[in-house]
Amino acid sequence: MRDKSIMEVTTFKIADDTYASVFATLDQKVENDFTSKQKGFVSRQSALDDKGNYAVVVFWESMADAEQSMSKFMTDPSVADYAKMIDASTMRMSRYGMNQQYQGGDSRFVEIMSFDLKAGTDKSAFSTINDKVAKEVTAPKPGFIQRLTGSDENGKQVVAVYWDSKLNSNAALQPFMDDPLSQQFMGMMEQSSIQMGRYKFLNMELTKKEKVVALLNSFNTGDQAPIAYINPNKYIQHNLDVADGLAGFGAVMQHAPPGGFKAKIIRAFEDGDYVFTHTEYDFFGPKAGFDVFRFEDGQIVEHWDNLLEVQAPNPSGHTQFDGATDISDKDKTAVNRKLVSDFLQDVLLDGQMNKLTSYINPQKYIQHNPAVADGLDGFGEAMKYFAANGLVMEYDKVHKVLGEGNFVLSLSEGKFGKGEHTAFYDLFRIEDGLIVEHWDVIAPIPAKSDWKNENGKF
Repeated sequence: MRDKSIMEVTTFKIADDTYASVFATLDQKVENDFTSKQKGFVSRQSALDDKGNYAVVVFWESMADAEQSMSKFMTDPSVADYAKMIDASTMRMSRYGMNQQYQGGDSRFVEIMSFDLKAGTDKSAFSTINDKVAKEVTAPKPGFIQRLTGSDENGKQVVAVYWDSKLNSNAALQPFMDDPLSQQFMGMMEQSSIQMGRYKFLNMELTKKEKVVALLNSFNTGDQAPIAYINPNKYIQHNLDVADGLAGFGAVMQHAPPGGFKAKIIRAFEDGDYVFTHTEYDFFGPKAGFDVFRFEDGQIVEHWDNLLEVQAPNPSGHTQFDGATDISDKDKTAVNRKLVSDFLQDVLLDGQMNKLTSYINPQKYIQHNPAVADGLDGFGEAMKYFAANGLVMEYDKVHKVLGEGNFVLSLSEGKFGKGEHTAFYDLFRIEDGLIVEHWDVIAPIPAKSDWKNENGKF
């Protein structure tokens, strides 16, 4: 360890009488005024998990540098107020000699796992499996930044994986657990010794998408903090069953069932000032929903949505939620947004059905509408059924088209069924310049006399 770069991990809880915001401010000051000025300093991140456990991770050029800094920290008066905010009984510190230099400067989230190897484990074999897990399982995942490994003076191992966001870390977790290589890797560990921490860095502004994900996840966790992402003085509500402003949002939450509302975010996207999500809700019963949030100055100021009861799988066996989730082709966002806009105008507004194959891939069109089968044949059969039964599906106006990479969401108004005033939310996936997958939520717009706000559906 003496000739390796050192990762120093200190975990703790803050004292009960300490405000998290005050601690975060002072923590940044300690980093700027003390830690970063010490000999051999490389980097420092302070982070917090979902249970209120803090972790401060500092990288040093050598063990001697780490030890010298800690010696000064214990006696330096400039850090005394900071130290008083820490619950000393919860404080634990470990130092590990690492296999490479830290290069995770763009990361916002870190997973740290420490463990002992099982007695008799061949360290060379473990190293080989560890390298394969790094290259074949973890590194290819979206949002991966860096994976470091090391051990302390007693042989305890550590793996630290840095991600661009908690969202991508969460998405990679179950695939990691299911991978045979990962299972072989985990099988070499003494299970009772495993300690795992998953931490989001402090003092880093969340993306708009991360704020929306945190807000929707608060339905599951009961965490009140994400409500701060909503502008309390300006929150325009377009769900016509909910009153305007934060008061309307609060009133809905007060009528939640005993178990609360639940939200499982399937897809989340960001387009400029807008974030849009595709979510499986338990909201007065199982619902499929699309939500759109608009931001100003880092806070949510406007919200639209469309909800429909969860249906049985469609004739092709697809649900309202399954299908592709990976975002790609971000450089083609504008092109894909225009493709969908032109499709809506030419085919759904102007009825130019002869142009259908200019927009939809005739060999690959996966349909998630609960009543329609895959392919253009499925679309055609649905239209024949509507015509034979005096039903309509008319798009009269497109209000918004939003996109990120290969996914585009449109918000439209028209008539459906027996002519009912309807909101159409359509999510399209584009591949090689053609639409290859489609999800939707089609829901009636209530009569104006039943509206609980005056903002309109769109």
